[in-house]
Amino acid sequence: MTREPEKTRAALWPGLIALTAAAGYLIALLAVEKQAFIIALLAVGIIVVIAAAWAGLLNGVSRAFSDHEDALGGFAILALFAVGAFFHEDHFVLLLVTTVLLYSVATLGLNIQFGYAGVLNFAGASFFGIGAYTSAVLNAHTALPHLVVLLIGGLLAALIGSLLLLPVLRTRGHYAAVVTIAFALLFKTFLEVNDVLGGPQGMQVPGMKFFGWSFNDNIEIGGISLSFYINYFAISLLLLIGAFVVVRRLERSWIGLNLDALRLDETAASCFGLDVVRWKITAFLIGNFLIGIAGAMFGMVGSFVAPNNYTFADSLILVSILLLGGIGNPWGLIVATFIVVVVPEKLQTIQEYRFLLYALLVIGVLLFRPEGLLPRPVRRYFPGWQP
Repeated sequence: MTREPEKTRAALWPGLIALTAAAGYLIALLAVEKQAFIIALLAVGIIVVIAAAWAGLLNGVSRAFSDHEDALGGFAILALFAVGAFFHEDHFVLLLVTTVLLYSVATLGLNIQFGYAGVLNFAGASFFGIGAYTSAVLNAHTALPHLVVLLIGGLLAALIGSLLLLPVLRTRGHYAAVVTIAFALLFKTFLEVNDVLGGPQGMQVPGMKFFGWSFNDNIEIGGISLSFYINYFAISLLLLIGAFVVVRRLERSWIGLNLDALRLDETAASCFGLDVVRWKITAFLIGNFLIGIAGAMFGMVGSFVAPNNYTFADSLILVSILLLGGIGNPWGLIVATFIVVVVPEKLQTIQEYRFLLYALLVIGVLLFRPEGLLPRPVRRYFPGWQP
């Protein structure tokens, strides 16, 4: 009786090359200012990706990330630090990259709900706003440490989100989505009519402080001036790393297995003894907690919160990131966030048409690649495990 040969692990170098090329491309895109050069860079990027997919090169990259996720994850962190170091004096670019990092944390929370449990949530921006307004109120009127404020922002987003649990649990599919849409519309109206929270004019948010060190002060090191946004960039990257690790560990655990069963067939899961209500609540609360933390941090980064920043349209942007990147794949969400946030900001000529761009992206993905740019692979319990 012959023994079936074991599957060989993929080489690491395709992933390293892909990350190096992506980091260089991102630096070039962020550094270029002329619209003609930006359009040319975007066109080249699209052509290269399509050619690589046609030649089958992306399969090697996908396998490299699958078999060497920890090593490539560490390299991705170094690449992001390289981007931050390259633009150490540029306020706008560092703010833009920090926004990408925090939006990635929020979409990871949304991914737990959509991608793993199949719980629809079209009020992501509202829970993001709850975290932001929490940081505005607590930073202005209390002496709580700002790291604690981040946790409270996440807890309040989860707590207020629990008010939706009863109608969400009593409905399914499109009807559950309508409940979250109604909440998004009501939340914006509540902020506009509430003078305590600044009404339609919004509120100022004091900057973050850590043991007396103000994050809103520029840094001078040996004659080198660093933008104060480098502080927020570093803490946001740490938040993203923490959220990514939590989501990955959750997916590979028995909790992730239960959430997958719930998403694939709720009726069958219930028949086999799975507590459907319990796992829906778990996914909804954990997801909103991550979104709330990201919102609380974003409020401090932007130094201002207003109702118009947390509308139903902004929730659709988060959903479009989820669809574009690949539902259930954290790596795809980060790539999609860079595309959705950076491209409209760099292409000033389409600023007024960015929602049209998002709509075209979603329609294109649904038509030609319904699983997203980076589809979720077969679920894995351990790094390096081969199905």
